[in-house]
Amino acid sequence: MDRHTVVITGASSGNGRATAHEFARHGAHLVLVARRRNALDEVVRECETLGGVAVAVPADVADASVVAMIAQQALAKFGRIDIWVNCAAVLQFGRVEEVPPAVLERVIMTNVVGYLYGSQAAIRQFRRQGSGILINVSSVLGLAAEAYSSAYSASKFAIRGLTDSIRQEVHDAPDIHVCTVFPFAIDTPIYQHAANFTGHKVTPIHPRYSAEIVAKAIVKLARRPRPETFAGGLAALVPWPAAIAPVLTTRIIRRAALIMQIHKDKAAASAGNVFEPIHDDLKVSGGWQHTASAGGDRLLLVLAGAALSVAAITLLRRRR
Repeated sequence: MDRHTVVITGASSGNGRATAHEFARHGAHLVLVARRRNALDEVVRECETLGGVAVAVPADVADASVVAMIAQQALAKFGRIDIWVNCAAVLQFGRVEEVPPAVLERVIMTNVVGYLYGSQAAIRQFRRQGSGILINVSSVLGLAAEAYSSAYSASKFAIRGLTDSIRQEVHDAPDIHVCTVFPFAIDTPIYQHAANFTGHKVTPIHPRYSAEIVAKAIVKLARRPRPETFAGGLAALVPWPAAIAPVLTTRIIRRAALIMQIHKDKAAASAGNVFEPIHDDLKVSGGWQHTASAGGDRLLLVLAGAALSVAAITLLRRRR
């Protein structure tokens, strides 16, 4: 990664900030994109301390002309773009009929249209160069949707389809790679920053993984590209129950959301950072307690695999 130019959207906090740190440790040239200038300036200093070279580009990725400007600034500063990571995202909670339409629309604009504009800018430059790696960060909610986050879940499904389509389009360019990352529940400030119309406090589900796990998965893709990868051991298991027992899977996910994510504590309705960034001191972590470790992760995989097997056998017997 030494001296490779990497564009990272959503770089001011959470997964994006952790990814910037990880690339900086490998000596990358970084173009850091987010809406908060002050936060980006902090990340620039952090990355330079870690061994990278970084420049801040305050921007809203939901604007096509602004995203084109990001690419131009990257080229003006470093001469090329080797890796483009689309990581910017906003999150919403609430029943679909209770969330204001403008909030739902803005989630799609940031999480889908922003990725579309970023992908377009990246692929155009990669074709000029003859090489490059596009990495789009989706979610396990792009494999199995969750109640009370309709627009967000829809956006993460859309990212998978978008990335798969682009991957097919660049089949004629073997040195251009297009990848998708599916993180599990990650300890980032996105939950504090989320739009919330449930009337209750929300937190990430268990197990919770650190953002550094996502960052390492992204850097690994940059070194050895592959179409799809997971971040957080339990994430890799999600597609199986969704394919084998979809009805049962949706019931389990709904119960998990109600039990682990939406709490009894009351919370006022809020648009969060959907329209305007929230200026706080949260950086990579949201301060949520990590509940996933190497040993615990393996145990969860074994237990989840056993539960899936029992569910599949039960379902097959019922059908017979």
